[in-house]
Formats: sequence, structure tokens, C-alpha cells
Amino acid sequence: MVLDSFCVAASLFILTIALGMLQQGRLARVTLILGVLAALIGSATSLPGGSATGVMWSLGDMAVTWQLQPSAAWLLFWGGLTALAAFLSPGRAKNPAIWMAGAAVALLGSLGVAGLQEGVSFLIAWEFLSFGGAIMLLADGLQEAQRGGQASLYMLALLEIGAVALLLCLVLLGAQDTDFTGWAASWATYGGAAFGVAVLFIIGFGAKLGILPFYEWYPGAYGSGSGASGALLSGVVLNVAYFALGRAMLDWLPVSATTGVGILLVSLGTLSAILAILYAFQQEDWRRLLAFSTAENAGLAVVALGAAALFRADGLSLLMTLAWTVGLIHLGGHSLAKGAMMLSADRVAAVRGNYQIAQSRVLALAPWTLGIGALFGAMSLAAMPPMAGFASEWYLFQTVFQDFHLTSSAARVTLALGGAGLALTAAIALATMVKVFGIGLLGREENPAEVTGRWPILGLGLLVLAYAVALPWTLAALVRDNWLAVPAAVAAMVRGPILVPLTLHFAFISPPLLLLTGLLLALIPLGLLGWSHRRHGRRRVPVWGHGLRRIPAENAITALAFSNALREFYSFVYRPGTNTRKQHTEREYFVHTLQFNYSQAPVFGPWLFRPVVRLVQKLSDRIGLTLQNGSLNAYLAYIGILLIVIFASVFYL
Repeated sequence: MVLDSFCVAASLFILTIALGMLQQGRLARVTLILGVLAALIGSATSLPGGSATGVMWSLGDMAVTWQLQPSAAWLLFWGGLTALAAFLSPGRAKNPAIWMAGAAVALLGSLGVAGLQEGVSFLIAWEFLSFGGAIMLLADGLQEAQRGGQASLYMLALLEIGAVALLLCLVLLGAQDTDFTGWAASWATYGGAAFGVAVLFIIGFGAKLGILPFYEWYPGAYGSGSGASGALLSGVVLNVAYFALGRAMLDWLPVSATTGVGILLVSLGTLSAILAILYAFQQEDWRRLLAFSTAENAGLAVVALGAAALFRADGLSLLMTLAWTVGLIHLGGHSLAKGAMMLSADRVAAVRGNYQIAQSRVLALAPWTLGIGALFGAMSLAAMPPMAGFASEWYLFQTVFQDFHLTSSAARVTLALGGAGLALTAAIALATMVKVFGIGLLGREENPAEVTGRWPILGLGLLVLAYAVALPWTLAALVRDNWLAVPAAVAAMVRGPILVPLTLHFAFISPPLLLLTGLLLALIPLGLLGWSHRRHGRRRVPVWGHGLRRIPAENAITALAFSNALREFYSFVYRPGTNTRKQHTEREYFVHTLQFNYSQAPVFGPWLFRPVVRLVQKLSDRIGLTLQNGSLNAYLAYIGILLIVIFASVFYL
């Protein structure tokens, strides 16, 4: 039944692509929703034992097989729920049919990355993720064609760097046999060079996960599309990329190289999370802020993966399983919370006409259902109890606090510094979510409009809460993960309704009890308010504004003012720039218009990406003068040489 469900899902996604190309938007949406439902059924029935192995097709003499492991099913399920909510929400794409086709391409690639067990087909599915995302962003058409196209090309360029790195891994590990079952043995033959192969895998999968420096494509790409596109990229696409990196680091990587790789992963994940959330706090666009937040949460999951590699190096299988499971828990809850916030961004844009974070009465105008969903999503991303983000980040802190079990002093110091970085990240993430919710959804709005599409947001918000509350029981779905095969570790993460990091004596929390206690404690202020209302009635008094009798509208807090203090404190990271333009009427002291722009410089772009772009442009200009000489004979010669190369490669293979 599991394989049948995924075959149905893949068939419906292919049908959606065809319908989208034929501009049949309504039918494409129906088939896409049905495909996601089929994938959800398959993912749910794959837990806790995983799916059987099915032969998809033959690649030469080799059979291409597909099998879903419990960890992949977990990530697909929660990411699929977010995708379903995005498809049920009112779309903002300029070309909905093509957007549906792009989403189907991305989801088809997600199924392949999660389940394919052969290198060549896996790389094809990996490319589906990239091009499906680009198609969605271009179909959104929310920016002028030039800026949107540049953002998509920049994203594809960086992702293709990762694809080339994965292609090199395929050549190194699968030259004789591209089936994944032999990659661990092939990797072990490289000895000291095994670390270099691991770096290639980190580059390849890290390009989509946003590990530095690749997170710099996030704001431009997300900022050129809709919140629905961001929900898919932050959900199912990010989840399967993390699963692929985990498979390489915990299943194929030789144990002898795991200490160095674990230190590298913890360092990269911590720095990525810190830099990403620092830049998220400065954004004035919903999508760009949430894009950086996605990179931050991916960095946190990579820290958990790095910790798992360090524990694996010392043979601490229980702690390794704990760390890997924590990464799965974190990204599952992140998918739901980020989906709620991304779809809330679309609702704000529908009311205000843009995605700028500015004071508005969206919550006052919208039904309470939107407010509850957005609030729960923001609370989870801010790691506030009892939401999913609080439970997963609590688990993550307890995992890095286990550094005293490691024998390597370098590994212990790395995990300790990683814990300090996580604390800084959590603090800034709280301020970031306060900013986007408090300024982006509360305040004044002169042009009210009807708010629609709140039910999917409410559904995701309630799922964020239910995810954390049900965690003591749903963790049983991961006890039979195929790689680690340590069911006792996952079972030891739960004691009845409470969560523990393997032992009750180390630490514990209980999201269900936190929720129940919070509801009971909420009765106290509600009772006091009711008593005060009956005794004194309702009184309306002006808001205190520093002694002013009348509060001017200019006193409202803006996104820029809210984040300026941190911008000044971390100016050595941001390197802020101020641009002011003045327009005069007759003389220069009669200012008619004043335009003010405050920006931050990217960290890696100026010294890493721009020099490469300039080099490629110079080489292309010089080569172009020779190749494009207007000679028909030269063009025919080029075609002939290309045909010879193609035929030679075919005969060689």
C-alpha cells in the first residue's frame, strides 16, 4: 500500500505538470492536492517501520530501487502538511498554472531525494528540486522580470555549485556501482582523503540547506516570490535536503573521519544560524526575514547532525541517535511554523498591497482564526513554550550539553562553543519574531480590506501546538530508523508525558503539562478581569505617550527603528550604509521629496561570489570575440566537434 500511494502521488504530480503547461490551472490544483494527500498517506503508513523496497526501472544492468526510511517519512509528512496548506490558500502567483507545475516538479524531486537508492537517478531528482523552485518563483511574478530573473538565476547558480560537488561524489564513490549500498565501502577506501569527500557532500547538500556561504541566495529568491513558494522551499524541500545530508554523514561516512566532519558541521551550523538570524532581524520585508529565519533553523539542525557525528566517532550510539532524532524533530516543527508565517505574509500582502513589515491593523480586520495561527507560528519560531520550536530547541540544548562524554578535547570545545552560539541565536530569534508579529500585524492601517485564506493558517498554527503536545507519543514513530538501529535511544527520550534527553536525572520538560498549566494559570488573570469589569465597568483612557496629550502617527515604531540598536551593536558584521536622495522644487533648500535607504552589506558576496562573476564575464567576453566571428563554417565546425564529443561519451559509457 505504501508504494502504491507514492506511485499514485508521483503520477498525479506528473499529470499536474502537464496540466500546468496546458494552462489548466484549476485542474492542476486539484491533481496537485490529491497528489499531496496520496504522499501524506504513504508517509504516515511508512511509520514506524519504513516502506518495502520497490523496483522503479532499470538503468542499464542496474535496477533503480525506491525505499522510504522512517526519518524520511517523518520529514516528508510534516513538510507535506505545509505544502497542502499552501495549495489550499488563495494564490498570489501571476501565472497559477505554471506555479502549480513548478510545485509538482519540486514535490516529484522531493519524493526522489527521499527514497531513491541509486546515484544517477538521485541527482536527477535533486535537480528537480532546484528547477521546480525556480519555476515557482518565476511564475509568482511579484517583482519586475529583471529582478525576479536575476534572483532565480543567482539561486540556480549557487545550487549548481552544489550539484557539481554531488556529481564529483558520484564519480568518486559510485564509479563502479552507483547503487547506494556500496558507497560506505567505497568511501572507506579513501583513507585520509575521506574528509575531502565529506566536504564535497557538505557543499552539495549545504547549498540547499543554506549553510554558509550559500544562505545568501535565500533572501533574493524568497523575496521574489510568494509566501506559498517560501512555504514549500522552507518545508518539504529543506527537509529532504537535510535527510540526504544525514544519510551521507551517518550512513556512508567512515567512522575514522567523523570527528573532523562533526567539528566542521557544528562550526558551520552555528555560524550559519548566528549570521542568518542577525540579518533576519534587520529585514523590512516579510519574505526576506522569514528566508533568513529558514537558514537559521537549518543551521540549528546541522548543529544536531554535527553532534551526532561526534558521538558516532566515540561509539556513543545512544547519544548519536538522540542528536539525529533532535534534528528531525526540529525540522518537522519548523515546517509547520514557517508555513503558517509564510502564508500570513501572503495575507498581509493581500491587505496592504506589499510585503513590507509596517504597522497595520491586519489582525484587527481579520477573523481571529488568522491571528491564532500566526501567533502560534511566531511563538514556535521564537522557541516559546509550549510550542514545537521550544521543545526541539530544548532538546538541542540538552544534546550539546552532553559534550562531557566525548574523548576529544577539540570536539568538547566545539560543542560548548556551539551551545553558546545557540543561546545567542535563540535570543535574537525571539526579538525577530516579536518584530515581525508586533509590527507586521499590529498597529494602524488606513486602507482596510477583506482578509481571506485564514483557515490554512489556523490549521498550521494548531498543528504547531499539537506537534509539541503529542511529541511524547509520536516519537515512537522513529524507533525503527534504519541507519542507527538503536530503538532504545528513542524510547529513552520519553517518560510518559514528559521528554528527557535519555535520562530523567539530566533534565526534563513536558509540553502537555506546560499547556495544561498555562491554561489553568490563565484563569487567574481572566477572573481578575471579569471581577474588575463587574465592579468598575469598562473605562477607556488615552494611551500614555511620554506626557503628550496627542500622540502623533509619526511616533509609531517602524521596522527600522526596532532593529537599529542591534544594527549599531553589530555594525562590524552588518557594515551598514545610508543613502539619502533629495528632490528640490526651485532652490536646494526647498526640499520637495526626501528618500532614505538604510542597507547592510552581505558577508560573503563581495569577496567570494562577485570576483567569480567578474572572472566568468571577462572570460566569456574574450571567448565570445573568437567564437562569435560571424563565420558560418566556424559554427558548423563547433556543431561537428560537439557531436563527436557526444558520440564518444556514449561509446565510452
